[in-house]
Amino acid sequence: MDLSPPHEITRIIDEKVKAGHFPNREAVIAAAILEMHDGDASQLDEATIAAISEGNAQADRGEGIDLDTFRARMAQRFSRP
Repeated sequence: MDLSPPHEITRIIDEKVKAGHFPNREAVIAAAILEMHDGDASQLDEATIAAISEGNAQADRGEGIDLDTFRARMAQRFSRP
């Protein structure tokens, strides 16, 4: 999805990233949408937002695994002897 926000919004987003509050523009936008949707984005700290953003970037690069593979790995990892 491509977005073209007004210049003032872009400036604010870039300021948040430059200040180190978010790892990238996408994380700023995600936090803003979560705030609108949930009314309380404060539940997500910066580290969580960064982790989500990195996960999304990995998926975009095709580095993810499918759900069945994930389930199998977790079942193997956490199965009781």
